[in-house]
Amino acid sequence: MRLYTLKELEKEFSIPWRYARHLLLKDHLESVVKDDRIFVTEASLKDYLAKPPEEIKAKRVSFLKKIGPGIITGAADDDPSGIGTYSTVGARFGLGLSWLALYLLPLMTSVQETCARIGIVTGKGLAGALKKKFGNTTVFILVILLLVANTVNIGADIGAMAASANMITGINYFLAAAVFTFAIIMLEVFVSYHRYAYILRWLVLSLLAYLLTALIIKPDWLAVARAVVIPRIDFNLAFLTANVAILGTTISPYLFFWQSSQEIEEERDRKVLSDRHAAIINEEVRVMRRDVIRGMSIANLAFLFIIITTAFVLFNNGITEIATAQQAAEALKPLAGNFSGLIFTLGIVGTGMLAIPVLAGASAYAISEVLKWREGLSLKFKKAHGFYGIIIVSTFVGMLMNFIGVNPITALYYTAVINGLVASVLLVFIFMIGNDRKIMGAHTNPVWVKIFGSIATVFMGLSSLVLIGTFIFGINR
Repeated sequence: MRLYTLKELEKEFSIPWRYARHLLLKDHLESVVKDDRIFVTEASLKDYLAKPPEEIKAKRVSFLKKIGPGIITGAADDDPSGIGTYSTVGARFGLGLSWLALYLLPLMTSVQETCARIGIVTGKGLAGALKKKFGNTTVFILVILLLVANTVNIGADIGAMAASANMITGINYFLAAAVFTFAIIMLEVFVSYHRYAYILRWLVLSLLAYLLTALIIKPDWLAVARAVVIPRIDFNLAFLTANVAILGTTISPYLFFWQSSQEIEEERDRKVLSDRHAAIINEEVRVMRRDVIRGMSIANLAFLFIIITTAFVLFNNGITEIATAQQAAEALKPLAGNFSGLIFTLGIVGTGMLAIPVLAGASAYAISEVLKWREGLSLKFKKAHGFYGIIIVSTFVGMLMNFIGVNPITALYYTAVINGLVASVLLVFIFMIGNDRKIMGAHTNPVWVKIFGSIATVFMGLSSLVLIGTFIFGINR
């Protein structure tokens, strides 16, 4: 009798992995466990496929169905303020820091895999797992700092989106900010999680804007390859601070909370949180790892393409002072053509629509878990007032920053200090949980995650010290 892995079901019979898991848990398919892996028996598969077509709900696997929480999280990493950071670095240093796109990938992957693993194994979001291990007070302080940092980041992203919309259409800046804010709140609060996740999957495609822009300008790809593979390190404050800025932008605390909570949301959406055994968790972890690797790879490719574009168009033409993403888009137009500038600008709007809900959602998940509020995008507003209230208030306050004259770029600098401190502490706590057999059982982090996770923790600690130094001595990034 032949046995099929869940991956083979997806490949040979177009039964999506997550739906196959649902069928197993509902006893529509018979499973056999071998070496901590789960297999489906050939007889039960034939019985299932012999059913009338209307009874078979498995659909052909589409591109969008392969986009899981890891890919959405990776795409959200390239928010408008992050695009501004990458543009600034590309304009100032050319390809000098492009190698970070390659060398940060395993560090990012180890961090996000651990966060996702905690969510899958414990059935709790990151804040809930941290609170159980380290107590309410410590986690509450970290979560409040996270809320402040995320809200400022939301404000900067809304400002970048409004400025970009103004560039494209001429719409009033403040009207555009209000429209974007209203649309994001309505989508996140009043659209069901199933449909909302589908919208987020489509928004991931907005990152193609930076691939297209890089292709249009026709860079020297050999020079790019050399710069990516061979690290360049200059021992001066500006260069080291730029390294810190990229590290802080790329490994951000809000992604930690979002990743773990979204793994649970995916489970709730399919009603498969109960009766999971070790083999199912192992399959989940394997699928999660592929999803996280894809997500972090997409994030870093977008980061690389932004560096390439700004390096070859702005740096090579002597334009080295860029402070925001929209300034980069505006500078691209006369040098690379209006089409390139337009695509770059549309990317800012698309990534903002994806990232702002992630920022607000991460804050809501974290605070709700600490305060024991009902939480989750799968719940309706009337059943989770506090959770959705955090989303509404933080998004609205972010918008107000642009109305009352707060400079989002200056605020982002202070936010970078907060994020650096929070991330440094969080990474220590996260990997302590991920490596704790009392909490994770047989599903603790593998060796490679422990190694790269340790490196990420050390780097973030050093980065936070540099950020604090520049903050104290008043040296601008």
